[in-house]
Amino acid sequence: MENLEDQRRVERALKKVKSIKGFYKHLAVYIIINILLIAMHWRDLEPGEEFLSFETFSTAIFWGLGLAIHAFGVFGTDVFFGSNWEDRKIREIMDKDGGSNEKWE
Repeated sequence: MENLEDQRRVERALKKVKSIKGFYKHLAVYIIINILLIAMHWRDLEPGEEFLSFETFSTAIFWGLGLAIHAFGVFGTDVFFGSNWEDRKIREIMDKDGGSNEKWE
């Protein structure tokens, strides 16, 4: 029974690693392609045409939203703070406080 549970844990871990790897590939492609698209737009500017326009960054914006959704799917809500962020922060503040009676600023 224990061996079966270990096998399931390994399979879940492999699946998680594969999804994280897929996200990082997606992120790398996003960065490379958007740099190329923005550089091409800059190169093709007509005299008097503005570089800072919605057209320049629209692909990066909408693709970025899709990338953010992908990140939440892979990392969940732990993407910003981590799963035990609150516990670590509480310990850090308690360690800094050291029992002093200083007021919060």
